Amino acid sequence: MIKVAHLLRKYNPDEWGGTEAAVKRLVEGLRRHGTESVVFGPRLSHVPATDPFAASGFKVRTFNAILPIWRISEAQRQEMIAIGGNIFSFDLIGQLMREKGLNLINTHATNRLGGTALTIARLRKIPVVVTIHGGLFDLPASVREQLAKPARGGIDWGKGLGLFLRSKKVIAQADAIVTCNVREAELISQRFPNQRVVVQPHGVSARRYQASEGETVDREYPQLKDHPYLLVLGRLDPVKNQGWLLGQAPELLRRYPDLRFVLAGSCTNEGYGTELRATIAGLGLEDRVIQTGGLPPEDPRLIGLLQRAKGVVVPSLSETFGIVILEAWAAGAPVISSKTSGALGLVKPGENGWLFDLEDPAAFHNAVDQIMTRPDTAAAMAAQGMKEVAAIYDSDVLAGKVNQLYGELIERRKRL
Repeated sequence: MIKVAHLLRKYNPDEWGGTEAAVKRLVEGLRRHGTESVVFGPRLSHVPATDPFAASGFKVRTFNAILPIWRISEAQRQEMIAIGGNIFSFDLIGQLMREKGLNLINTHATNRLGGTALTIARLRKIPVVVTIHGGLFDLPASVREQLAKPARGGIDWGKGLGLFLRSKKVIAQADAIVTCNVREAELISQRFPNQRVVVQPHGVSARRYQASEGETVDREYPQLKDHPYLLVLGRLDPVKNQGWLLGQAPELLRRYPDLRFVLAGSCTNEGYGTELRATIAGLGLEDRVIQTGGLPPEDPRLIGLLQRAKGVVVPSLSETFGIVILEAWAAGAPVISSKTSGALGLVKPGENGWLFDLEDPAAFHNAVDQIMTRPDTAAAMAAQGMKEVAAIYDSDVLAGKVNQLYGELIERRKRL
């Protein structure tokens, strides 16, 4: 049996995101292929109400971590931690060295955590795989600016640690790089032509989204009863760009007065959360916008909201893949997405959904009109998406491919 350590840069079930959901589905699929997974993540200051990995029977190792940056405010620090940040852990070094029977390390983080994985893998003479979830090179300038903003004005005293751990060499020296995005793979290969780069899309378990959860929505969100709604699923964050949709709300409500808007996701950027609340109040949308907070992966409330939605809107500035699109399709919901690189690889306009430019709201409004006035067309789009999820993006099938990669790398490392 293969035993793999999966290293996460963030592990907070209260702020669950696409990366955590993708890793959970991966390890569940790997288990069905006979591979044991141990999950490593930063320790929280509180005990979460739920732990999805532990609840599914996986071993979870938590480690103390620090963000080695001086002269930033507490708000900046919390914002960096919420998006993973460039953290470091002395604990993790010992934990990875002591973990018995380990055959491979799969780090889902780069920077100092990735460097730690690389260093320990080389000491233990086992392979290390780096999985890129949120984009490394395939990021718009505006998103790079948002990610760098919290650290502005600070002094990073952890650079020496990064140098010791070879943090900047993680991509160049890993045994394989896995990315869910074709464009990202191309950019990595251009910079590291000798590296093994594998395009591996995220997957979903379609069967989990089939059981009807409409009654759950009626019970938990009675304010939605008899109202059509558009759903945005994702953390409240400038990159997810929920404010853009709110800006379109007045025109949508002029045409569809009964329409409601649901924002499902935890707030990982308090400044942006404050902006959203101010926008809602300023536009008089208090009775039209429902914020659910964070919902655990495959929670009945989440599945029910997807199933009942008139459409799932993805207004993001950047999505390297777009797991939300697959979740929407699995639940039978039509998708309207901005033209991120991830969406461009999934959505085929006129076949399984609609795409729009953020600078061209008219295309977005046209898509909403079709969803609202042509239910047969919307249902056909969603059905095609559901068919593709079952045929291409089933998590068990995709996990089997990753398991095969692990086996090849382990055998190759043994021969060195």
